[in-house]
Amino acid sequence: MARKQEFVATKNAGQGPRKTTKEERRAGASGKRVAAIIFWLVAFAFEVVAILVLNKTIFIKPLTTDYMLYTLIGLLVADLIFLIIGSQFWKRANDIDPPSSQNKLKFFLWNQMGLIASVICFFPIIILLLSNKELDAKTKKIVSAVAVVALLIGSVASIDFNPMSEEERIALENEITAEVYYTTFGKKYHTHSDCQAIKNSKTIYHGPIADALDAGRTELCKFCAERDGK
Repeated sequence: MARKQEFVATKNAGQGPRKTTKEERRAGASGKRVAAIIFWLVAFAFEVVAILVLNKTIFIKPLTTDYMLYTLIGLLVADLIFLIIGSQFWKRANDIDPPSSQNKLKFFLWNQMGLIASVICFFPIIILLLSNKELDAKTKKIVSAVAVVALLIGSVASIDFNPMSEEERIALENEITAEVYYTTFGKKYHTHSDCQAIKNSKTIYHGPIADALDAGRTELCKFCAERDGK
């Protein structure tokens, strides 16, 4: 028996092609950019506190004999969580208001701001941990390993591996005039409602391509691309 599907119209569904302006895109992304910066600042604050604890500038009342070990690990984990959340907000903002590809350096830096934030939030404390001569060997080894792993996880989670440019977004809005379809999760949009990739999805959203791009669906499904001869 085929799974029952619910088709949900997006805000601009049924109104024909939607072509966004630069001002509209910037306004739509601004809230997410502010949220990203706030989360990154909180992440950086956790790193600063970790450095102050490491240098014994501040002292948090211990709840365990391995005070330094667990305190630093806890601060690094909190640092990582807020960093990743901030990076997801930034990437979503870039889906809505992508930078122009005409300036290659700015295009790279703007899209990889999360990676830069990851380095800022972990690299300094890694250097301080490795150069610290007062930590016991166990704490230094474990916390350094946690910090390096956090840097790697944060960097991978923050990188935008396939960023869209402003020119590509405008081209898609001009090219795709029919409604597209997408599901609750993922990065793909579909040009066919009966696409095999979404046939088992419970909820399918439909609307103009601009709505799909705003929702972070920036990649055309390969099955739909084949059917469309692309």
